[in-house]
Amino acid sequence: MADSFIDSATLAKSQESVRPDQPLTLSLSFRIQGSIRETFSQKNWERAYNKHDKGFIMKIEIDLKSGRRRIALIKLVRKAALFWTRNPKIPYRIWVSIVKDDTPFYPLTEEEAKSLLFDVNKVIELKGSDLNSGTHKLYTDIKVSWGKHAYTQANEIKSRSNDIELMRIATP
Repeated sequence: MADSFIDSATLAKSQESVRPDQPLTLSLSFRIQGSIRETFSQKNWERAYNKHDKGFIMKIEIDLKSGRRRIALIKLVRKAALFWTRNPKIPYRIWVSIVKDDTPFYPLTEEEAKSLLFDVNKVIELKGSDLNSGTHKLYTDIKVSWGKHAYTQANEIKSRSNDIELMRIATP
Protein backbone atom coordinates (compact mmCIF):
# COMPACT_ATOMS: atom_id res chain seq x y z
CA MET A 1 0.00 0.00 0.00
CA ALA A 2 1.35 3.44 -0.93
CA ASP A 3 2.24 5.95 1.76
CA SER A 4 -0.03 8.91 2.29
CA PHE A 5 0.73 12.12 0.43
CA ILE A 6 -0.68 15.53 -0.44
CA ASP A 7 -1.72 15.71 -4.09
CA SER A 8 -2.49 18.64 -6.42
CA ALA A 9 -1.76 21.49 -4.00
CA THR A 10 -2.89 24.51 -6.04
CA LEU A 11 -2.86 28.13 -4.93
CA ALA A 12 -4.87 30.61 -7.03
CA LYS A 13 -5.41 34.38 -6.83
CA SER A 14 -8.49 36.50 -7.45
CA GLN A 15 -6.54 39.39 -9.04
CA GLU A 16 -3.10 40.26 -10.45
CA SER A 17 -2.43 43.24 -8.18
CA VAL A 18 -3.72 44.70 -4.92
CA ARG A 19 -3.69 48.09 -3.16
CA PRO A 20 -3.17 48.39 0.62
CA ASP A 21 -6.86 49.23 1.18
CA GLN A 22 -8.18 46.36 -0.97
CA PRO A 23 -9.11 42.84 0.12
CA LEU A 24 -7.18 39.95 -1.42
CA THR A 25 -8.74 36.52 -1.90
CA LEU A 26 -6.62 33.44 -2.49
CA SER A 27 -7.90 29.90 -2.85
CA LEU A 28 -5.98 26.76 -1.95
CA SER A 29 -7.05 23.26 -2.89
CA PHE A 30 -5.42 19.86 -2.34
CA ARG A 31 -6.27 16.21 -1.74
CA ILE A 32 -4.83 13.76 0.75
CA GLN A 33 -4.21 10.49 -1.10
CA GLY A 34 -2.58 7.13 -0.46
CA SER A 35 -2.86 4.68 2.40
CA ILE A 36 -4.87 6.85 4.83
CA ARG A 37 -7.58 7.43 2.22
CA GLU A 38 -7.66 3.73 1.30
CA THR A 39 -7.85 2.45 4.89
CA PHE A 40 -10.58 4.93 5.87
CA SER A 41 -13.33 2.50 4.88
CA GLN A 42 -16.56 1.16 6.36
CA LYS A 43 -15.13 -2.27 7.22
CA ASN A 44 -12.27 -0.55 9.12
CA TRP A 45 -14.75 1.80 10.84
CA GLU A 46 -16.59 -1.30 12.09
CA ARG A 47 -13.36 -2.90 13.39
CA ALA A 48 -12.26 0.35 15.04
CA TYR A 49 -15.68 0.91 16.64
CA ASN A 50 -15.58 -2.59 18.12
CA LYS A 51 -12.20 -1.70 19.68
CA HIS A 52 -13.68 1.53 21.13
CA ASP A 53 -11.69 3.65 18.63
CA LYS A 54 -14.55 5.95 17.66
CA GLY A 55 -12.88 9.17 16.54
CA PHE A 56 -10.34 10.44 14.02
CA ILE A 57 -8.78 13.89 14.15
CA MET A 58 -6.66 15.33 11.36
CA LYS A 59 -4.76 18.60 11.87
CA ILE A 60 -3.91 20.76 8.86
CA GLU A 61 -1.47 23.68 8.97
CA ILE A 62 -1.31 26.05 6.02
CA ASP A 63 1.62 28.47 6.12
CA LEU A 64 1.20 31.21 3.49
CA LYS A 65 4.57 32.74 2.63
CA SER A 66 6.14 35.38 0.44
CA GLY A 67 9.73 34.25 0.05
CA ARG A 68 10.75 33.31 3.60
CA ARG A 69 8.33 35.75 5.23
CA ARG A 70 5.16 34.32 6.77
CA ILE A 71 2.03 36.17 5.69
CA ALA A 72 -0.52 33.97 7.47
CA LEU A 73 -0.69 30.70 9.41
CA ILE A 74 -4.02 28.91 9.12
CA LYS A 75 -4.86 25.90 11.26
CA LEU A 76 -7.73 23.60 10.35
CA VAL A 77 -9.08 20.51 12.09
CA ARG A 78 -11.12 17.79 10.41
CA LYS A 79 -12.85 15.20 12.57
CA ALA A 80 -14.58 11.91 11.91
CA ALA A 81 -16.84 10.33 14.52
CA LEU A 82 -17.93 6.71 14.23
CA PHE A 83 -21.43 5.91 15.50
CA TRP A 84 -24.13 3.28 15.55
CA THR A 85 -26.80 4.17 12.97
CA ARG A 86 -30.31 3.08 12.20
CA ASN A 87 -30.64 5.27 9.13
CA PRO A 88 -32.60 3.24 6.54
CA LYS A 89 -30.56 4.85 3.71
CA ILE A 90 -27.33 3.34 5.08
CA PRO A 91 -26.97 -0.45 4.86
CA TYR A 92 -24.40 -0.71 7.71
CA ARG A 93 -24.72 -0.54 11.49
CA ILE A 94 -21.55 1.56 12.01
CA TRP A 95 -21.23 4.80 10.07
CA VAL A 96 -19.30 8.06 10.17
CA SER A 97 -20.02 11.76 10.53
CA ILE A 98 -17.46 14.31 9.38
CA VAL A 99 -16.90 17.69 11.04
CA LYS A 100 -15.45 20.19 8.58
CA ASP A 101 -15.12 23.91 9.39
CA ASP A 102 -17.12 23.34 12.62
CA THR A 103 -20.07 21.97 10.61
CA PRO A 104 -21.14 18.31 10.93
CA PHE A 105 -21.87 16.37 7.76
CA TYR A 106 -23.57 12.98 7.48
CA PRO A 107 -22.39 11.43 4.21
CA LEU A 108 -24.49 8.71 2.59
CA THR A 109 -21.58 6.97 0.83
CA GLU A 110 -18.03 5.98 1.75
CA GLU A 111 -16.66 8.09 -1.14
CA GLU A 112 -18.54 11.15 0.07
CA ALA A 113 -17.07 10.65 3.57
CA LYS A 114 -13.54 10.40 2.14
CA SER A 115 -14.08 13.51 0.03
CA LEU A 116 -15.39 15.54 3.00
CA LEU A 117 -12.44 14.48 5.18
CA PHE A 118 -9.51 14.39 2.74
CA ASP A 119 -10.31 17.01 0.06
CA VAL A 120 -9.45 20.55 1.15
CA ASN A 121 -10.67 23.75 -0.55
CA LYS A 122 -9.77 26.76 1.56
CA VAL A 123 -10.41 30.43 0.77
CA ILE A 124 -7.77 32.69 2.32
CA GLU A 125 -8.86 36.30 2.92
CA LEU A 126 -6.11 38.91 3.32
CA LYS A 127 -5.78 42.69 3.18
CA GLY A 128 -3.49 44.40 0.68
CA SER A 129 -1.73 45.99 3.65
CA ASP A 130 -0.55 42.48 4.74
CA LEU A 131 1.99 42.66 1.90
CA ASN A 132 4.86 45.11 1.36
CA SER A 133 5.03 47.15 -1.87
CA GLY A 134 6.40 45.35 -4.90
CA THR A 135 6.14 41.95 -6.53
CA HIS A 136 5.59 38.88 -4.35
CA LYS A 137 5.93 35.17 -5.07
CA LEU A 138 3.35 33.59 -2.78
CA TYR A 139 3.14 29.90 -1.90
CA THR A 140 1.94 27.68 0.92
CA ASP A 141 3.72 25.07 2.98
CA ILE A 142 1.17 22.44 4.00
CA LYS A 143 1.50 20.03 6.92
CA VAL A 144 -1.12 17.38 7.73
CA SER A 145 -0.97 15.05 10.74
CA TRP A 146 -3.10 12.45 12.52
CA GLY A 147 -2.73 10.01 15.41
CA LYS A 148 -2.59 6.23 15.70
CA HIS A 149 -5.83 4.31 15.24
CA ALA A 150 -6.96 0.72 14.74
CA TYR A 151 -6.62 1.18 10.97
CA THR A 152 -3.57 3.50 10.70
CA GLN A 153 -0.31 4.58 12.31
CA ALA A 154 0.34 8.16 13.38
CA ASN A 155 1.73 10.17 10.49
CA GLU A 156 2.73 13.63 9.34
CA ILE A 157 2.91 14.55 5.66
CA LYS A 158 4.13 17.78 4.08
CA SER A 159 3.90 19.47 0.71
CA ARG A 160 4.22 22.84 -0.97
CA SER A 161 1.82 24.52 -3.37
CA ASN A 162 2.67 26.18 -6.65
CA ASP A 163 4.05 29.75 -6.63
CA ILE A 164 1.86 32.64 -7.72
CA GLU A 165 3.08 36.13 -8.51
CA LEU A 166 1.19 39.11 -7.12
CA MET A 167 1.92 42.84 -7.32
CA ARG A 168 1.27 45.05 -4.28
CA ILE A 169 0.78 48.61 -5.58
CA ALA A 170 2.03 51.45 -3.40
CA THR A 171 -0.45 54.20 -2.62
CA PRO A 172 0.28 57.55 -4.29
